[in-house]
Amino acid sequence: MRARPRHPAPGFGRSVWLVATREIVARLRSKAFLISTGILLLISIGSVVAGGIASQNQAHPKVAVVGAAGRLVELTEAFTAVKADDVAAAEALVRAGTVSAAVVPATGDTSPLDVRVIALDSAPLVLLGALSVSPPVSLLEPSPQSGGLAYLVAIGFGLVFFMSAITFGSTIAQSVVEEKQTRVVEILMTTIPVRALLGGKIVGNSVMAFGQIVMIGALVAIGMAATGQSGLLGAIGPSIALFAVFFAFGFVMLAALFAATASMVSRQEDVGSATSPVLVLVMIPYFLVIFFNDNPTVLAIMSYIPFSAPVGMPMRLFLGTAAWWEPLASLAILLAATLMVILLGSRIYANSLLRMGARVTFRQALRG
Repeated sequence: MRARPRHPAPGFGRSVWLVATREIVARLRSKAFLISTGILLLISIGSVVAGGIASQNQAHPKVAVVGAAGRLVELTEAFTAVKADDVAAAEALVRAGTVSAAVVPATGDTSPLDVRVIALDSAPLVLLGALSVSPPVSLLEPSPQSGGLAYLVAIGFGLVFFMSAITFGSTIAQSVVEEKQTRVVEILMTTIPVRALLGGKIVGNSVMAFGQIVMIGALVAIGMAATGQSGLLGAIGPSIALFAVFFAFGFVMLAALFAATASMVSRQEDVGSATSPVLVLVMIPYFLVIFFNDNPTVLAIMSYIPFSAPVGMPMRLFLGTAAWWEPLASLAILLAATLMVILLGSRIYANSLLRMGARVTFRQALRG
């Protein structure tokens, strides 16, 4: 009677979990990873706190007013009225630099508003614009967000996507080549299927990357609530949640590509050249969303391309230019593309992992 093995080989799911756990523990023990994550979190919360302090400390320009002219200045809600006893006192405040300008009653019929503006050496255009009578304006396609805020949000989404994808993608690539170069992979493959090894690396690093995104989003939300930016949080909150969902699936796709391309080389010196096509795919959305954050056509195209959808679709949701069904359609395309990339990447990974020496070509990796 044959004796049963004391330690039977683990199943596929168990193998994936073992490798994923190993990847997570290795990241948590890495000082470089912990320091970089801490810096990224500090930058995120610091930018939110700085924005809140700046918004609360915005001081209105001071304008001297005389008599009934003060009511007109107060209606603008853009200036701080400093009352003066008469026109001479208002002029003295302007000459002393205490106020930027003065609004006093007009003499005669020289002004339709019955006031005149006194300035030192140049016309105060901001004050004149606030006091001017303008016709009503009707916008055919009003934008719910300001251009400056949209630009800052675009930088935030693009930078977080770029840094997280590069950090964890490079970690996967270096880990693959290190195991291949030291022949550790040959030992692992005696008990763990090669696709389970790939799956564990993808799952482990994806969990860490997604956890980092969730931490950033949570800190940003807490920071906005604590600094009195509830209105902004209500506007950007849904976009942050959508970004986290799209990033979770988009990074799985990128992780498979990083692991597959890295398995085609046998030296750490060749990792950069092997993974450069994937790096380009990560950099393109970052630059597009910064330079074309106000271009609805470019953002619409980005939201349906799998590599840029994690950035493009949340931006469109924030700007209010996406229909209710578009995030669902974009997510479906991203899921299908992720599945195809995983199948292709696992084939390249399995066919290249045991090839040592010269770099494996794509044709060789696909043929096996």
